[in-house]
Amino acid sequence: CERSDKMKASGLLKEYNVIGRKLPSEADPTPQLYKMRIFAPDRVTAKSRFWYFLSKLKKMKKSSGEIVSIQRVFERKPQTVKNIGIWLRYDSRSATHNMYREYRDLTIAAAVTQCYRDMGARHRARAHSIQIMRVEPLPTSKCRRPQTTQFHNSKIKFPYLSYCKKKNLKA
Repeated sequence: CERSDKMKASGLLKEYNVIGRKLPSEADPTPQLYKMRIFAPDRVTAKSRFWYFLSKLKKMKKSSGEIVSIQRVFERKPQTVKNIGIWLRYDSRSATHNMYREYRDLTIAAAVTQCYRDMGARHRARAHSIQIMRVEPLPTSKCRRPQTTQFHNSKIKFPYLSYCKKKNLKA
């Protein structure tokens, strides 16, 4: 049985704030804390992704560091639709690409999940090759993509598709 360290974006992703640091030593009794916003299906994967990104950014690995805190982030208003901008980079078969995408969803975590599904469908990008750089809610004036701005019309109407005409009971 092989063990795979690759991230799988199964189910709905959750947002975690992970804080970690290098292990304290005599030379550095209070090491610097590093905080990251990680989107992962569970806490274990969030910790794994934290160490993956930290080893890329700083000269540190899991064996020489510790997780100080890991907290799940919940949406303040999960019942209102938001426009969400996502800046990401991903490795394709030929190169590394930077990308900006927009989504409309109830929560930021759901929009990131939607982004992972969309990247897999449109670009055949696997979850482990996608790195979310920045995620933020956007006001309607900052939205650029037509698939997002088409819903900003206040007079938008949708067809009522399941309409059935009543039978005439007079006979």
